[in-house]
Amino acid sequence: MGQDEAEGNRVTVLQAQSWAAMPAQIAAVQEAGDAIGLPYIAAQADLGDPEPMADADGRPYAETSFRWVDPDHAYWRDRKLALHIAFLTAARLTAEPFYHSDGQLRTWRATQLLAAVDCEQANNTPNFGEAIIAPVHLPRGLVGAVFWCSREPVGVAALFDRHAGDLHNLALKLVATHNEARGRPRNATVPQTLTRREVQCLRWAAAGKTDGEIGIILTLSVSTVRFHLRNAAAKLGATGRAQSIQIAAGLGFVGARAA
Repeated sequence: MGQDEAEGNRVTVLQAQSWAAMPAQIAAVQEAGDAIGLPYIAAQADLGDPEPMADADGRPYAETSFRWVDPDHAYWRDRKLALHIAFLTAARLTAEPFYHSDGQLRTWRATQLLAAVDCEQANNTPNFGEAIIAPVHLPRGLVGAVFWCSREPVGVAALFDRHAGDLHNLALKLVATHNEARGRPRNATVPQTLTRREVQCLRWAAAGKTDGEIGIILTLSVSTVRFHLRNAAAKLGATGRAQSIQIAAGLGFVGARAA
């Protein structure tokens, strides 16, 4: 058996184990919501995927496992949902759990990121009470979220204080397990360690500098800058400059200041 075949078999086994773990993860998420009075649940493991979060047979969990405040609203069939729902916008902006109450989004601290999100649509949704939302930000830019909701006010601020950490942990386990089962991100490789020069070149490239400008900044020839960027791309499993920067940012090699 060749190395590639052995690696493929290992990945297949890990994916099968992740699929086998999903029913328990789903049940834990539902039980937590039932226990605190937020029994209506929605989940998406990848906000960039227009398809709903589904089991190994492609059946959406929104149909088979979770229920929503409006049982007649098949929201998961809306392929543009992630582009216009306030909670999903907020989930992209912060990695911390937050809650919705009295028409506003709040978390454990004051933050302009949530204050700027327009919640008008949620506020006008019939039978929608309060909610706790747990975003999940994974490496390589994967963002998911789990929502626990009610049909009426339940004192969500106090519930958030007591349970947000546990809910966030459940959301992380659910989203990470599901993405592992789906083999996402696809074609992901474990990157080799980048050198200091490779990281420096990537950071300046992320800041919009050309190879020539990077060379001047780091006192390197243009050919040497390109050498370091090619090596970094190979280690990251990237094709081209833009993907190198994207993957490096998702893995924490390139900070927000540079990107």
